[in-house]
Amino acid sequence: MSPSASAAVNDPQPPPPPPESRNAVDRFFKITQRGSSVGREVRGGLATFFAMAYIIVLNPIILGAGHDKYENYLDNGQLVTATALMAGLTTLLMGVIGNVPIAIAAGLGINAVVSLQLAPKMSWPDAMGMVVLAGLVLMILVASGLRQRVMDAIPGGLRRAIAIGIGLFISLIGLVDSGFVTRNPDKAHTSVPLGLGTGGQLQGWPVLVFVIGLALTFILIVRKTRGAILIGITVMAFVAIIINALVTIPDESWGLAVPEVPDKVVDAPDFGLIGEVSLFGGFQEVGVLTGCLFVFTVLLSGFFDAMGTIIGVGEEAGLTDEKGQLPGMGRILMVDGIAVAGGGFGSASANTCFVESTAGVGEGARTGLANIVTGGLFLLALVFTPLAKVVPSQAATPALLVVGFLIMAANIKEIDWSDVTIAIPAFLTMIAMPFTYSITNGIGIGVLAFILLRVATQRFREVPWLLNVVGACFLVYFLLDPIEQALGVK
Repeated sequence: MSPSASAAVNDPQPPPPPPESRNAVDRFFKITQRGSSVGREVRGGLATFFAMAYIIVLNPIILGAGHDKYENYLDNGQLVTATALMAGLTTLLMGVIGNVPIAIAAGLGINAVVSLQLAPKMSWPDAMGMVVLAGLVLMILVASGLRQRVMDAIPGGLRRAIAIGIGLFISLIGLVDSGFVTRNPDKAHTSVPLGLGTGGQLQGWPVLVFVIGLALTFILIVRKTRGAILIGITVMAFVAIIINALVTIPDESWGLAVPEVPDKVVDAPDFGLIGEVSLFGGFQEVGVLTGCLFVFTVLLSGFFDAMGTIIGVGEEAGLTDEKGQLPGMGRILMVDGIAVAGGGFGSASANTCFVESTAGVGEGARTGLANIVTGGLFLLALVFTPLAKVVPSQAATPALLVVGFLIMAANIKEIDWSDVTIAIPAFLTMIAMPFTYSITNGIGIGVLAFILLRVATQRFREVPWLLNVVGACFLVYFLLDPIEQALGVK
């Protein structure tokens, strides 16, 4: 045997080439390359839309609950149009440019800040201008590479904890939105903030729909049924419609979406709020210092909410490399910045990445094609809004608990629990997200704990300098109230 032949026998065989894409759509979205299929992407896009369609109803309620300095309230119909339009456009943009199954819509939490803190001190166009400015700053941070370097500076164990914290957070969202868990009113004089159902008991048909849907979806998952999450949502939506038709149930028991056949299928959109923005008018209303603090609040919340979601969804989808980075991260982050500014331009508040995207990932979505489906459905909702309100939260929220379990199962074992300087910040990150109802709070507490413990164990030099800068920003974020009082701006 010749030396070359011997080497050919003994050398390991090269890995097989990735499967070839079948068509232009497959090649563009890298569907086959990522081990997915068109069917999975479509199912994933549908599941994500159903899991987050509530934002079409909820965002107008939150924004409409507040008024501006001049006692002006926003029109609900215009807010519905703005919410659906900006969610559809930015989700499509993320699909085409970012090529990831991460849907975008008006950010919960940020919209409350805009409605209840910014708007009462200025006009609505001024408040939206502040949101646009925050988005422009985010885009500058992305273009400079600083935003990606911040993400890269976060230790691997803390990244895993962020993903798990998001899993716990969306699980709590599912439990609360379904009515399985409710907040105890302050007048009850109890130290227990949450309780089972109503008065410690599960009551009513809507909660039963959630329980059956959760059991059904887990059974389908265990049996490895293709399309388990979407099947669960669809089946329970029909069950809810039937129950609501046969039994007298107060509409408020279902929450924002009542499962009933709508009186009309099509409703004309009202684009009256689109473009109603005053970029710098807010600074004239409240002053430069207060205006900068407002922009900083929106910026920081949008920055880290999206960062945590991108990390969590990317980890769950298996799209990250050995360093925990997603392909095309710069494009993904730039689209997120555009979404924040675009949400302000459309008067829908800052748009950001949605954790409910994990419902689509759990259904098999791995590419931006799923976003094309989700974004297209949001745009269809502009005229088919009555249909978007048919699926009650009790039918969609079981998906959030299932995905929360899948995220925890995939990440919990990857954290080095023997290193307490990682384990403790990871623990605090995981519990802070659901307990404070905020992704940003969880990341901030985890980062500050990590820096503190590394200093306490004389390992400060192991902390990237950029992470120290992030820690300083979070100190300002958490101490914003006393800072405002000290500066006399509150």
